[in-house]
Amino acid sequence: MASDMHILAFDLGGTKIASGMVTFAADGTLAGGAPQVTSVPTNAAEGGPAVLQRLVDLASSQLAELGAVDAIGVGSAGVVDSAQGMIVSSTDFIPGWTGQRLADALHKVQTAPVTVVNDVVAHGLGEAHYGAGVGYSRVLSVGVGTGIGGALIVDGQPVFGAHDVAGHIGHVMHPLGRGMPCSCGTACGHIEPVASGTGLATLYAMRCGDATTTIANGRDVCELAEAGEPLAISVLTEAGHALGEALGGAANLIDPDVIVISGSVTNAGAVWWEALRAGFEDSALQRTRTIPLVEGVLGGNAPLIGAAAAARQQLHNHH
Repeated sequence: MASDMHILAFDLGGTKIASGMVTFAADGTLAGGAPQVTSVPTNAAEGGPAVLQRLVDLASSQLAELGAVDAIGVGSAGVVDSAQGMIVSSTDFIPGWTGQRLADALHKVQTAPVTVVNDVVAHGLGEAHYGAGVGYSRVLSVGVGTGIGGALIVDGQPVFGAHDVAGHIGHVMHPLGRGMPCSCGTACGHIEPVASGTGLATLYAMRCGDATTTIANGRDVCELAEAGEPLAISVLTEAGHALGEALGGAANLIDPDVIVISGSVTNAGAVWWEALRAGFEDSALQRTRTIPLVEGVLGGNAPLIGAAAAARQQLHNHH
């Protein structure tokens, strides 16, 4: 009887670094329930080397408390070279994050194998293997939160593309985004700056035309919409419909079995979901229109479970 495999997982984003132990039974199923999550603020403004040190410190304290592990899995913001376990490019969200060598730093704490993947890929792997994507061979995973990220998981493996950017659904064009500065630096009209959580607030402020509006984020817009405020409802409808159209275009290009949608904006309520589905139907071809748009089920644990799944896969490949 093979024993359980214990993998310490990390989800490193611009706001927080979360960690938890993920346990797999010998057959690959999740054992031991949802991970107990511990997190610390990223303090991104302190820069890459300081953030890496916070990751190492969190790993040290977790290992001291939890004992030895079979492997470490990390889902991190930025474009990741998994072979080297390092960040090869990154936005300015964490200044100086590019070039940080995560695997090398973690090896100093623990000799177990370290696997590093992008955080959005980790999220997609989690949902594809253990969440809403189970039973589908081609999963397009879309995260709609502060930004919009995506990952394409085919037969359980992430598709990286020729330049490691496959799945960047937030950087698909949509007329609603024209002239809006995107996190990637363009203002040509990507969907992210108008349909992400941040985008909902931007769009609301624009439509409102009142410079003193105190709308800080997507949650504020959603709360106003729930209270029945017409402008907030129209912004949710407009942004949801636009994102649905972009997803329809992506479905026509990729033709996945399922589109799994996660992230804070998925809590925006029926108005947003109805608009999303309507936009998708307007844009999708007759054959792709039947692709289900489903809500992710793992919540914030998805990247931890996915990072652990990637580490487990790597262990198996090496044995």
